[in-house]
Amino acid sequence: MPRQALSPSAPPRSFVWTRRIVLTFLTAFALLPVYVMLSSSLKPLQDVSGKFRWFPSGLTVRPYIDIWHTVPLARYFLNSLIVAGAATVLSVVIAVFAAYAVSRYRFRGKRVFTITVLSTQMFPGILFLLPLFLIFVNIGNSTGIALYGSRGGLILTYLTFSLPFSIWMLIGYFDSIPRDLDEAAMVDGCGALGALVRVVVPAAVPGIVAVAVYAFMTAWGEVLFASVMTNDTTRTLSVGLQGYATQNDTYWNQVMAASLVVSVPVVAGFLLLQRYLVAGLTAGAVK
Repeated sequence: MPRQALSPSAPPRSFVWTRRIVLTFLTAFALLPVYVMLSSSLKPLQDVSGKFRWFPSGLTVRPYIDIWHTVPLARYFLNSLIVAGAATVLSVVIAVFAAYAVSRYRFRGKRVFTITVLSTQMFPGILFLLPLFLIFVNIGNSTGIALYGSRGGLILTYLTFSLPFSIWMLIGYFDSIPRDLDEAAMVDGCGALGALVRVVVPAAVPGIVAVAVYAFMTAWGEVLFASVMTNDTTRTLSVGLQGYATQNDTYWNQVMAASLVVSVPVVAGFLLLQRYLVAGLTAGAVK
């Protein structure tokens, strides 16, 4: 049978094979740590503490049972879920109203506000650790509102990081939505708030989902502020996992098992919202 000729626009075979090799290498590089975590979580502690073996000699699910008793993992999981969920909801709600006002209205200081919001991303987060700590302590001493060591204080802390970027990204997304939709809604009897809720928000679902995912991931995996701003009652997962390391030993099999368990909800949610996330990031980045 004659060999089929390649299309003039088709890439050369060398490029195709190079791409396959590179993608295979990157896939293996990304999945190798997952395999190490999974295999280590199914080993007894003595096997994990000894010389590493790519193929475990014996498998056990005991680490997945012990992780709930060695440390109060369920409480840490609930704290992380409440903090990350509340920070996400507040970031999305505030960012939607702020971005809509910047995108649709002209007001004095609009450019300064936009530049200020974007410039906050230039500073490393560690610079805000001591000021926020002092602010929370002083507020607690003067008003009795306990922000330090509470979930509410940690939620406000995460808002300082996720909200500026969320506003900036939604401004670009709202700018890509035709203003004719707002005008048509107002002709039909909607006010500015009605046009936002009934027309603009449904059209901006990909961008809002992208903002929500960013805010949730920022709060879910943060370690520095969670280790300083929480106590034994309000500790989150990112800090609570350190409880598997004691003065005498480190339960590596339980650390791996707990890491996999707490990653499942995040990975599942990311896979479900992936198409919205890609669309939102693309539209928000290019006006």
